Amino acid sequence: TAFVVRLKRQAPSKLFCSSAPDGNNKPPSMLRHLTSKIKATGPIPVAEYMREVLTNPVKGYYVRNNMLGPEGDFITSPEISQIFGELIGVWIISEWMGAGQPKQLQLVELGPGKGSLASDVIRVFSQLQSVLGGASVSLHLVEVSPALSLLQAQNLTGNRSQEADAEDDLVYRRGETEAGLPVSWYRRLDDVPTGFSIFVAHEFFDALPIHKFQRTEKGWREVLVDIDPEKPDTLRFVVAPAPTLASTSLVQADEKRDHVEVSAEGGVIVQQLARRIIEDGGAALIIDYGHNGTKTDTFRGFKGHQLHDVLASPGSADLTADVDFNYLRRMAGGGVACLGPVTQNTFLKNMGIDTRMQILLRNCSDPSTRKQLISSYNMLTNPAKMGERFHFFSLLHPSRLAKPQKPQGLKLEKKKSPAPLPVAGFTELKFA
Repeated sequence: TAFVVRLKRQAPSKLFCSSAPDGNNKPPSMLRHLTSKIKATGPIPVAEYMREVLTNPVKGYYVRNNMLGPEGDFITSPEISQIFGELIGVWIISEWMGAGQPKQLQLVELGPGKGSLASDVIRVFSQLQSVLGGASVSLHLVEVSPALSLLQAQNLTGNRSQEADAEDDLVYRRGETEAGLPVSWYRRLDDVPTGFSIFVAHEFFDALPIHKFQRTEKGWREVLVDIDPEKPDTLRFVVAPAPTLASTSLVQADEKRDHVEVSAEGGVIVQQLARRIIEDGGAALIIDYGHNGTKTDTFRGFKGHQLHDVLASPGSADLTADVDFNYLRRMAGGGVACLGPVTQNTFLKNMGIDTRMQILLRNCSDPSTRKQLISSYNMLTNPAKMGERFHFFSLLHPSRLAKPQKPQGLKLEKKKSPAPLPVAGFTELKFA
C-alpha cells in the first residue's frame, strides 16, 4: 500500500462517522456481504472489517485488483526510482557479509507489489556476483493476491513460471529469472522454508488488520463496525458496551493515549520473523509509514490517489494504518536486536544515495532523464514528501552486534576477534 495521496494524510477518518456507498443505488457485493455478517453476529471489530475488505478470497480488494501504479490507487518507492531497490540490495548483501557470508541466502519479500523491488535487488545481486561468490541465492515471495502474483511472475521471470498442480501446494507458483535465480510464491510466511534468510517488508505491515480502542469512563473499549439503523446500506463506527477479549489483552496497562490502534497480526508476524532469525540467522528490514507509539487515529482509505472514507464502498479502496514500531519492538522480544526506526531520508543518505545520484547524473546527458532522476531523488528524500513519512526498522541476530571478545589467560598472543561491521543504513557509511 502506498504513496502520493498518503502525503495528505492529515485528515484521518473521524471516529463514529458513518458513510454511505458512493452514489450507488444498489450496495456493492462486499457491502452486502458485510451487512449480512453484522446482522447475523452483531458489530465486528475493525480488524475483521479490514481483513474481509482487503483479503476476502472472493471479493477482497487485494485479491481482485491490480491497485499499484499511476492507474491504480497508489504508487510505491520502487516504482519511483530504481535507486531505492538498488540500495536495499546493497543492504541485503552487507548483512549477508556481516553474518559471515553463509553458503545459503534466501531473500524473502512480504507483499512484493509488482515485483519492482525484488527485480532491482536481484539486479544488484547479479552485478555483485563476485562478492556473493558460490552462495546459493533464491527468491521467496509471500503474496495473497493471485492477480499480483501473476504480475510479479511476468516482471521477474517472463514466461519462465508455472502454477502448482495441486491447490493446497505450499508453493503455489514456481519460476526462475533470466539469470536462473529460482523464485517461489507462498500464501503465508510459515510456508517459506527454513534457512538463513533476509526478510524485506516494504509497505506490508500498514495493510495488516488493526484493532481500534477508545478510552472511556468505564475503561478501555473496542471500536466496532456496525450498520446504521436509520440507513441500512451504511456502515458506522460504534464503541463496544463492554470489554472484549482484544481490549483486555492488547492495550498496555500504562497506555497514556486515549485512542490506540494495535495490529495483533503484525505482532504475530514479527514474532515469526524474530524466531526464524534467532534459529536460522538472518535479518529483517521493515519499511513503512509509522510512529514510535505516539499516534492515535491513523486508519484511512485511498482510492485513485485520494483519501477515501474507510467505511464507504468497502472493497473499492485500499485501507491502511500507520505502523506502531514501538509495539513491533515489544512483540519481537529480547532475543533479537532491533534497530530504528530511522527516517527514509536518513537511511537512504546513510546508504550513499547522494554518491549514487552524482554518478548517475555524471553519466547522463539527456535533459529529460536528468530531470526525472532529480525529481525521483527529491520524492524519496525530501522530508515534506516521503523522506520523513517512511521509516526503516530492522531485526538482527544478536550475534550481529556482539562486541569482540577480549583474549583471556594463555591466549593473549592470539589476535582478538574483529569488531562487527556497522549496520548499513542505520549507521553512516564512510566512503574512501
